Amino acid sequence: MPAMDTLLFNDPEVKGLAFAILEECTDLQAFGRRMLELLANAAMSAKADEACNAPYGERDEGRVNSRNGYRERGLSTAAGDVTLKIPKLRRGSFFPEDLIERYCRVDRALVAAVAEMYVMGISTRKVEAVAGELGVRSMSKSQVSRLCECLDAEVDAFRRQRFDGVRFAYLWLDATYVKCRVEGRSASQAVVTAIGLDDTGHKRFVGVDCVDTESHAGWKAFLSGLRARGVDGVRLVVSDAHEGLAKAIAETFQGAAWQRCVTHLMRNVAGRIHRKDDQRKAREAMKAVFAQKSPVLVRACYQEATEEVLKISRAAGNVLLEAEEAALAYLAFPATHRTKIRTNNVQERANREIKRRTRVVQGFPSRESLIRLVGAALIEADEEWSARCVISRPSLAHAWKAQEREAPGEAEVLAAREAARKIIGSAIDPKEDEG
Repeated sequence: MPAMDTLLFNDPEVKGLAFAILEECTDLQAFGRRMLELLANAAMSAKADEACNAPYGERDEGRVNSRNGYRERGLSTAAGDVTLKIPKLRRGSFFPEDLIERYCRVDRALVAAVAEMYVMGISTRKVEAVAGELGVRSMSKSQVSRLCECLDAEVDAFRRQRFDGVRFAYLWLDATYVKCRVEGRSASQAVVTAIGLDDTGHKRFVGVDCVDTESHAGWKAFLSGLRARGVDGVRLVVSDAHEGLAKAIAETFQGAAWQRCVTHLMRNVAGRIHRKDDQRKAREAMKAVFAQKSPVLVRACYQEATEEVLKISRAAGNVLLEAEEAALAYLAFPATHRTKIRTNNVQERANREIKRRTRVVQGFPSRESLIRLVGAALIEADEEWSARCVISRPSLAHAWKAQEREAPGEAEVLAAREAARKIIGSAIDPKEDEG
């Protein structure tokens, strides 16, 4: 590809645009971003001219191809987000190999996955359409191999990183399912991820893996891998009630409490109730429970809600009975942390991002390509999180302090039960409160 300085000083049009940008921009960062965008697009245009063997828009007997517009792709850089205008050709496709190295990780991983499908001969119509936008058809097997090697090294380093000397107060775990080819057949693979809140108050992805099924053995192996890489100091693990997970947590992170995600719990309860109006009553009762601030009142409301749900559905009520300890584990931690640690919402958002990124490829050609794309997406999210503190360091320090509280007195318990009856009754039947 032509050198940037050659384009800047030898191309009059580019030089004129550069001076115009200099006059328009009021700060150095904006100038750098605009210049990077200008020069990158000019370099690609020059490269496309080379592929056509003739300058853009000029008649030339030696021309072997012609332009057909361009496709826009976003690129995140240190100077800011820029828009790349990648030339399209009437015959064949155009995707400069050296441009790939400047792509954001996720786009490069997507290119690699689609290209691998072509190499393996398992592309689909949808993937072919995506390939057309990405210009993948122009890539050779050796190009795919080099691209994958570069990404694999980056993702592998991310997955193997150590956390010695770092304490993680809270850990969120979850799994999402993605189609992938395993031993020549398409199968649903569980992508399991772990997010930790470190001792500086920042969220970090501390683990990602791809497994056949969710089971005690699978979760135990995943969590043991976290411990082996230095994930320590965990006080609370938040997750849904995945099969075998609670047992694996108890075995791997001794002394850590398990918080069952209350959002998933509400869904599980509603899913065992048939009538819509009864589902509404159960949901409103549960919302009322977790709207309370006082631990004594939360427990009283939970027990009152359980009794009411048992009247509606024995199966739904039993879910609440069995889940009480895990659902209310968050109450033992600082009040300012509770809304963040009683749900697995942070993982839900991560899973939505994984689904959004992987949806383009209907079925991944291999586990390696799946991990490559998911890993690339998580690295980018991890870098964004590094700039945002979730809980201040002084506040987070209280997570490791024993939360010893005196047992509530009999009068306090009785008052809480009376208040709970009114709160849950009003939530289930608002007219009762009006009366």
